Amino acid sequence: MAKQTAPLRTTADPADGSTRAAGTKPDSAVVRDALGVGIAVGLSGFAFGVTSAGSGLSLLQTCALSLLVFTGASQFALVGALAAGGNPYTAAAGAFFLGVRNAFYGLRLSQLLALPRALRPLAAQWVIDETTAVTLPQPTRRAARIGFTVTGLTLYVLWNLTTLAGALGAEALGDTDAWGLDAAGPAVFLALLAPMLKSTTERVTAALAVLLALGLLPVLPAGVPVLLAASAAPVVLFLTGRAKGHGRGGTEAGDAGAIRAEGGR
Repeated sequence: MAKQTAPLRTTADPADGSTRAAGTKPDSAVVRDALGVGIAVGLSGFAFGVTSAGSGLSLLQTCALSLLVFTGASQFALVGALAAGGNPYTAAAGAFFLGVRNAFYGLRLSQLLALPRALRPLAAQWVIDETTAVTLPQPTRRAARIGFTVTGLTLYVLWNLTTLAGALGAEALGDTDAWGLDAAGPAVFLALLAPMLKSTTERVTAALAVLLALGLLPVLPAGVPVLLAASAAPVVLFLTGRAKGHGRGGTEAGDAGAIRAEGGR
């Protein structure tokens, strides 16, 4: 008897009248989303260029940070700590620990994208918050690769161009604090982070980290509060684990009592 196979489900694409497999996403929609994120965030490189130049870094140092580090939160943390008079080693440590999260992104993206080995070292430079946010929701590997590539390329080019423009224009702007550009980077980062905080545990962790950073800022050297704020995650995880453990213990005790009661009858 011949084995029957289910027909491939397709849906009509209203853009051009063609059909595509159910559960997929048009390439044009992926490109549109990727360009939106890449352009919106890439333009904030101007704020980094101005802030970096205002903190005393040279044009070459500022551009090298964007070209080689290419993770906005770490870059702003570094130049912000230096501008506040922090120790360079402490500032670099804070920037490093902020960038460590990208390694965890890479573990997930490497499985999802499955890029050839020769391309992986190059793609690693683009593993950041924005490319991860665009890539992970994609329904297929093709869409994920398109989203990752377009977001990474757009953001990398724009971020570096606007960094250069910001560093060159820093002298013309004068006092960067008066313009409030030093807050642009953190504001963009928070705008990207906020929609990701979906569970109560995630929100509590973020709130505790903010309280730690703000509370320690007046009493500790620049850069140190950021490092200590990272301790919010293990603290919340520990407390959550204990709460779940007590809950399981209470349930097990109740089950044991019920068993004994059944045996007594």
